[in-house]
Amino acid sequence: MPEERGLYKKMKVGEQALYLAQLKGLSTIEAKTALKEWFQKFDITPWWNKTVEDLSKGMAQKVQFITTVLHRPKLLIFDEPFSGFDPINANIIKDELIKLKEQGTSIIFSTHRMESVEELCDHIALIDKSKKILDGPVQQIKENYKQQIYAVDFSSSNLDFLNVLPESFNLINKNNHQADIQILDQTPASDLIRFLLDKSDIKAFEEKIPTINEIFIRTVQENKS
Repeated sequence: MPEERGLYKKMKVGEQALYLAQLKGLSTIEAKTALKEWFQKFDITPWWNKTVEDLSKGMAQKVQFITTVLHRPKLLIFDEPFSGFDPINANIIKDELIKLKEQGTSIIFSTHRMESVEELCDHIALIDKSKKILDGPVQQIKENYKQQIYAVDFSSSNLDFLNVLPESFNLINKNNHQADIQILDQTPASDLIRFLLDKSDIKAFEEKIPTINEIFIRTVQENKS
């Protein structure tokens, strides 16, 4: 599903959708039944007799998505599949992609939106200036890039005791009731918790896992140095 619409501008939407569905192996009855369901799902039934050139970019994108996935292919390749969609329709597309993945379809898509990568991908390849700089399973990459930083939420706003920490710990920042603290060696997180509990009550303690966006920026910067 490329950025430039792979649709015939002068054809009517419904006529074209039927034609493309039949090209992909569906009978006329199968195509009409599936298209009725998809058009209702995307709330575009009134567009059936409109020509593609009368549609906005987002509307044309909906039609192209439907004609791309209608026959439930085993492999799908997308380029920025959420471009042109408002948040509601973007969520519909995401839900359908997840369903297709769960049904066994392999999906490859190119995007610069790291939140989509975080939400949808199992395996990624990060590319900078046409070169692959990182690849692997998403969860494994995030584990590899952890820096043993913990976000702590305290009951008290008096955090002066954090100005002097044992050598194993490093204060990244503090603000009001909260602080980010890094463990510098193999000291277990339980030791940090015990130290903090001796000084103040803790409301929350959570390891900060880097986002894919943060990992991408960090990796690009490291490759420049």
